Formats: sequence, structure tokens, C-alpha cells
Amino acid sequence: MTRKSWIKSFKKLHKWPAIVIAFIAILFAASGIVMNHRQLFSGVDVSRKLLPENYHYQNWNLAAVRGSVQLEDANLIYGNIGVWKSDNNLEDFANFNQGFPQGIDNRKIYSIVLFNDVLYAGTHLGLYKRNTTKDIWQKLQIPVEKERIADLEIKDNKLLVLTRHYLLESADGQHFKKIQLPEPVNYERKTGLFKTFWELHSGELFGLAGKLFVDLLGLITILLSVTGLLHFFFPKWIKRKKKKIQSRTEKLNHPLPPPGGKRNNEVAGKGNASIDKLVRTKKLNLNWHNVVGYVFALFLLINTFSGMHLRPPFLIAIANKQVGIIPGTHLDSPNPWFDKLRRVHWDAAHRRYIFSTSDGFYFADENLSDKLIPAPSQPPVSVMGCNVLEPVGEDFLMVGSFSGMFVWNPQTGMVADFFTGQPYHAPQGMARPIGANTVAGFVQSGDKSWWFDYTRGAIAINAQNEFAAMPAEVCQASPMSLWNVALEIHTGRIFEHLVGSFYILFVPLAGICLMLVLISGFFLWWMVFRKKQKKKSPSPPRLQTRYWRLLRRTSSQ
Repeated sequence: MTRKSWIKSFKKLHKWPAIVIAFIAILFAASGIVMNHRQLFSGVDVSRKLLPENYHYQNWNLAAVRGSVQLEDANLIYGNIGVWKSDNNLEDFANFNQGFPQGIDNRKIYSIVLFNDVLYAGTHLGLYKRNTTKDIWQKLQIPVEKERIADLEIKDNKLLVLTRHYLLESADGQHFKKIQLPEPVNYERKTGLFKTFWELHSGELFGLAGKLFVDLLGLITILLSVTGLLHFFFPKWIKRKKKKIQSRTEKLNHPLPPPGGKRNNEVAGKGNASIDKLVRTKKLNLNWHNVVGYVFALFLLINTFSGMHLRPPFLIAIANKQVGIIPGTHLDSPNPWFDKLRRVHWDAAHRRYIFSTSDGFYFADENLSDKLIPAPSQPPVSVMGCNVLEPVGEDFLMVGSFSGMFVWNPQTGMVADFFTGQPYHAPQGMARPIGANTVAGFVQSGDKSWWFDYTRGAIAINAQNEFAAMPAEVCQASPMSLWNVALEIHTGRIFEHLVGSFYILFVPLAGICLMLVLISGFFLWWMVFRKKQKKKSPSPPRLQTRYWRLLRRTSSQ
């Protein structure tokens, strides 16, 4: 291909995909900036009435309920809706969220326990204690930087608080001892390629500076999208302006001239001035587009490439890959359980801990002095984490996640499907990331129990005991956080009601399109605009030009 044909091809690749992807790129950038600062936006909510119908609560779905706590005369249910108090029949519900900060994200609750007759709640943004005198929740200070609570448990006469990084222990519920868990057997200091790409895409891999730089890339993406669209529309605006001025001038050139003499010349002059202004603005707009584009092209490509691999089908290629930890990055921690802890169960009968982690289930001795041992046989748990870890008698655990619900005997290694009773056999080769039953929670009240499917909501384990209908008061008091709305936009799930399951291709297709636009745009600048800038010689200042003219006249005389 000749140079001209290359340029022509790059122009097509840059122009038409860019027009299609510009609006989507703006959505990606704006939602990404919000997602990078969850705590900052935690007080901002969005009414579910403004969202598609599949985001409306129906029958306690969408992880509205995660678990429950039985009290003497009441029952507490908790989850993404916060905490609600009910009678033992779970029919009437009263708001029990007093004291939590404004915003539904501040009452996203993972666990509640009753310790020394006091309620403790582990939320996404901190640990809270129920003040029985004031009847409100009060936040507790804990000795960790990241206050995301993964689980709460009681061991004998001690309160256990599990964060994503550490185990905290307290005898009085006020003062906490931070414990870093020992490394597991055969530990290799590696991390998942998915986790590396995730932190690279958000910028967290390089700390606050990295996140702010990715925010800048988001603003750059918005700038390039807007200036690119303006460049596409400028020629049409200029052409329309010329036609409008020409039409007005022709009307004024009537055989009987209007009073005022040279009015047609004035109109033409003003019109030409406005056209010149538009042309200058068009050039300035293109200059900004080109300069900003070529300076940040490589960073935008890296960010787009990493983001594409966080969703199927590209996710499959990296999901199970382990890589070395990059020195000096956010992942470079001496803690072998950095961001890996999910649930904890104290097995009193066998005097040991059972930890659910992103790497599977592990056993730990009572004193946490020996290396953690991976469970030789264990139930499957979705990458989204373990949502249910409930004891069934002394020997069995009920384990629920988006992979389904299973009954597990940690002693013998027996694993059976909770719904069918059939023994579990690990699938060979690639398997679906989620099961037929997406278990989000479990509630028990007396001899009645229910499990909660993410999509279908409350389902009775005994078919005769239907769960109460979700009250309108609970729905109205449970909007969607701005962060979660941004996540739905960023992953493309917000369009599921329009395109169905094809929404899963939104991120990879948009990523490919963005990469085409960035690569073709860079080569266009390199082959066309960079050459033009080199050919342009700097114009001499006016005084210097006048001096040389005067010098030439003098010499000719």
C-alpha cells in the first residue's frame, strides 16, 4: 500500500468508529472516575425508579438480604438494604438503620453478631456497635487502614472481626488486636493476573498517585471525545453559516437598495468575520485534540487493554493465571493474605479456624501459630465470594455463593449439592463462572429457613413457608448508590434490558473499538499533522519584518 492509501485507511478507522464510540467512551470515563473514589461518593444515591426495571427490588432479590440474627423477641435481617427489625414471624419490618451515615453504601452490611448482649455490624465501610441507650449505631475505631469488614464471628468469649487483610480480636468489643495470619503451606509470593490488571486499570497499583493519574486519563478521554465530535461537526456548521450569509446578502442586493446605503457590505463583513472565527476555533480544537491525543495515547492504550481483560471473554484468558508481584506497587505487601480474606468460621468442636479466601478454604490452628493448611476437598465458591457459611450441626457447613449451595463436611471432605443431595464432582476443563442457583443470602427463624437467589429473591427451603412480601417502605428506603450505578454503566450491565445477555460483549467490543481509534489516530498524527508542523516555519515578528523591508528598499536605492 502507498502512503496515501495508508492515510486514507487510518482516516476511516479513526473517524467512523470514533463517532460511534465517543458517547460510550464518555460514559466509561465518567463512571470510572466515580468508581475510583467510592468513599467520597458514598453519600450519593440514585432512586431505583430512574433505573431499568431489572434494578427494582422484587421479592428481596439483588442481594437485598444476606443474613439474619435471631433475638429473644425479634429478628434482624441485613444485607444491601441495611438492617431491618421484624417479629419472629418475619411479617412486619421496622427501620433499624439509625446512626449509619447518609447513603445506602454506608449501610451495605456483610455480617451482624450479638456479643456480650451488644449488636455489632460489619459494613463495607467500617465496624459499628449498637448503642442501646441512644438506640443508634456508632462507628468503632479499629487498627487497620482499610476498614472494609468481610465477616464477624464469636470464638468462645472473644469477638472476631475479619477484614479483607487481617483478623481482629477483642475481648471487650472496644479494643482490638490486629493479627496477620501465617502464610499457607507451600506459599509462593504471587498474585493473580486478574488482580494485577484490575489494579492497573484503576491506578490503585501505584497508590493514590496512580488513581489520580487514571482519573486524569478519564478526563482526557472525555476531552478527546468532545473535541473529536466537534471536529466532525465544524465543517457542517461552517457550510451552513456560509449559506445563511450568502442568502441574506442576496436579499439585500435587491434593485431597490434599502435605506442605510452599504448595509449589504456590512452584513457580508460581519458574516465573514463570524466564519473566520469558526475556522480559527476549528483549528484550535483540532490542535488540542492532536496534541493531547499523541501525548497520552500509550497510557490510554494500556488502560483500555487492561480493562478489556476484566470482563468475558478476555477474562477467561487471565482468570487462573498467577504472576509475580511487581516490586514497589500496592500489591507488594509482606502480608500473604493481602485482600484475600472473605469469611471466617470458628469450629469449636475441633478447636480450629476455617477461613474462606479468594484462594479457597484453609484450616488454621487455635493459636494461629502454624501455617494455614488448604482443605483437601472443598465446595466450589464463585469468584464473587462466599455469601453463606452456616454451621449445620457440629460436623457440617452450608456453603453458598453464585456457584450454588453445598453441604460440606470439613472433616471427611464430603461435598454434596444442597438442593439435589448428589455428591459434587468438579467439572473438567472450562466451566461456567456462575451456577444455576446464585445464592446471595440465608435467613433462619425458628424452624423455618429461606435462601435468597440474586435474581429470584426469597425461596423457602420448606415450600410451605413463603417469605413475607417486600414492603414498599423497604424498597423506598433502599435506593442504589451512585458507585453501584457507575459500576453497572462501566461493565455494560445497565444495557442488559435492551440487548439481553449480549451486554456481556459490551466491554470487549468497546475496548477493541477504542484501541482502533487510538492507534489509527496516533498514526494519522505521525504521518500527516506532524509533517505539517515541521514544514511550517515560524513567522517573523512584525517589527522584524518591517525592518527587513526597509533595509531592502534602502539597498535598492
